Amino acid sequence: MAFAGGVGGEAGTVDGTSAGAWIAAALRPLDEHVVGSLVPPHFPAYARVFHPAARYAGLDDVDVSWTEVAAGNGSVVHPAMEWGSITGAMEFFDEADQSPLWDGAPAMGHLPVTVAARLAEVLARHTTTPGDCWFGVWSGFGFPAADRPALALPGRAMWLVRGPVGLAAANLAPEPAEQSANLWWPADRAWVVATDIDLVTTYVAGSPACVADLLATPGLEVAEVDAGQRTTWDADTLNPPPVDAPE
Repeated sequence: MAFAGGVGGEAGTVDGTSAGAWIAAALRPLDEHVVGSLVPPHFPAYARVFHPAARYAGLDDVDVSWTEVAAGNGSVVHPAMEWGSITGAMEFFDEADQSPLWDGAPAMGHLPVTVAARLAEVLARHTTTPGDCWFGVWSGFGFPAADRPALALPGRAMWLVRGPVGLAAANLAPEPAEQSANLWWPADRAWVVATDIDLVTTYVAGSPACVADLLATPGLEVAEVDAGQRTTWDADTLNPPPVDAPE
């Protein structure tokens, strides 16, 4: 069964509303702006995956970690660091760069393919159903698939596709647009991954062993967090606020 982006998946006998109802019921209100507003707050462990910035090297993009960006700006590296605070300005989300340190800001609302592939490889080891997962994309992007099941989360309606865990690295948007899943989880509910449309980091809820595996994976920049950590631009209390911070 085809959907946006040309990747196939099977709807199966369980509809998306039924499959994801447990997530919708568990989430804290979206306007609380905490990790538990994005992934269910009843898991024993949580991880924050930082989307890399990019440095342009000819025709290639080189990943630049937040740790490297923070070091270049004399900022403190910690689990609640925010992009505007470690760079010093909110404009660095999309209107400027700090070349030669970095040229492209971290992707917002989209998990880069290389990061998604590494994440999926790790998470496949921490579920009994790696071949049976659900993937949701925010319907507000404007390319919902009419033949796909839907899931209504607090403040975030999703259309869904079902497939193997590797689908996390697929483009779920019609080309030339590019969009990863904003929410994904396996049928056995062993973990949940959320890439909110307004954020440049991804959150994972799972077991302590799962989070420990993510922390130890080369090519991923990960910090352990808790369900109550704030996710807003001003959550960073160790670095100075951006010079152009909203009032």
